[in-house]
Amino acid sequence: MMQAWQAIKMAGELWLIRHGETAWSLSGQHTGRTDIALTAAGAQQAAALGQRLAAGKFALVLSSPLRRARRTCELVGLGGAMQIEPNLAEWDYGDYEGRTSAEIQQDRPGWTIFADGVPGGESLAQVAGRAEAVIARAVEASAGGDVALFGHGHILRVLAACWLGLPARDGRCFALAPAAVSTLGYEHSERVMTRWNLS
Repeated sequence: MMQAWQAIKMAGELWLIRHGETAWSLSGQHTGRTDIALTAAGAQQAAALGQRLAAGKFALVLSSPLRRARRTCELVGLGGAMQIEPNLAEWDYGDYEGRTSAEIQQDRPGWTIFADGVPGGESLAQVAGRAEAVIARAVEASAGGDVALFGHGHILRVLAACWLGLPARDGRCFALAPAAVSTLGYEHSERVMTRWNLS
């Protein structure tokens, strides 16, 4: 009978892929549920990621339903395997959708999303709940190999914190650039971060 630690050791990694550049990621505007397209540069970034991921064999490919993530997945060359995962959608920023941190801080000095949240949108606990649901789905599939997750800056940062057993608010510590690739996996029985924010 296979021991639990052997099953864990054999499990694949979770590949976190943030979508390519958009006009709002370039300007620093919070882009939650606004279904914005990639810029030309963002499309080039995504296509370049295809070379990095070409050798990968994925047991499961999940994408946020938002087109910037779906298009990144397609340009990487994994569109044919893509399954839409609603829980990978970006944080719902509510009243702060489309606003920059500097603009928000004019009304709320010192504001940060991880400490102070957003009015009219999702709480950090709700985002973390969605991240945990994605992790559960990915872990089940990872026995068959690596899992690719195409998503957004904040949801992927929260997901990383949850994977590591940290409070969701510690996602603030993990900067994540457009079109960056990160991986989460195991060292023996411990969940670890194996790569972060590679472009």
